[in-house]
Amino acid sequence: MRVLIVEDELYMAEAIRDGLRLEAIAADIAGDGDTALELLSINSYDIAVLDRDIPGPSGDEIAKRIIDSGNGMPILMLTAADRLDDKASGFELGADDYLTKPFELQELALRLRALDRRRAHHRPPVREIAGLRLDPFRREVYRDGRYVALTRKQFAVLEILVGAEGGVVSAEALLERAWDENADPFTNAVRITVSALRKRLGEPWIIATVPGVGYRIDTQPGAGPEGDDRG
Repeated sequence: MRVLIVEDELYMAEAIRDGLRLEAIAADIAGDGDTALELLSINSYDIAVLDRDIPGPSGDEIAKRIIDSGNGMPILMLTAADRLDDKASGFELGADDYLTKPFELQELALRLRALDRRRAHHRPPVREIAGLRLDPFRREVYRDGRYVALTRKQFAVLEILVGAEGGVVSAEALLERAWDENADPFTNAVRITVSALRKRLGEPWIIATVPGVGYRIDTQPGAGPEGDDRG
């Protein structure tokens, strides 16, 4: 999952970003409304986390732009206010959730995952495919009943691949959704992470490489040459 954090207090924004990284959630930061609109125009985000009181176009205006775009991106509003009428006005704008400062980062992560699940409501909370069982809330993965310990980045990549339900995900898409905007587009981080992830999951390889296209979860692992470890 990749989110956009729109927050003008830099220390707060960086704390949120760093905390979400620990939950295998990639995040970019915008300190004002103009930067937020620019990032939204060039990147694909799963969720926007908006502080309402920011320089330039306000959080309310950013929310309106997102809603008017019709892309269905969920919006979580952040505010220092705890008044019911403030929350009501935020929901009237089209916000999907509301969190009052100060808050626990773990609660924010749980709310983000709930919003992501609601956006793709056809998906069950715990996802299963080809003997894999992935619980995004507990950040646990099992293969054929065996617990598999993964790094945060490996979990993020696997979550995207499992969410594709056997469809092919390009390396570019994985880099965009599992890393943040500082990732080098020419890096081989995706190939290295996928290779390490295959080894963690064990044989037969369950992540297939589709040459020149990307990666997918192999619903018949070991059945063909795509599922090898060539990256």
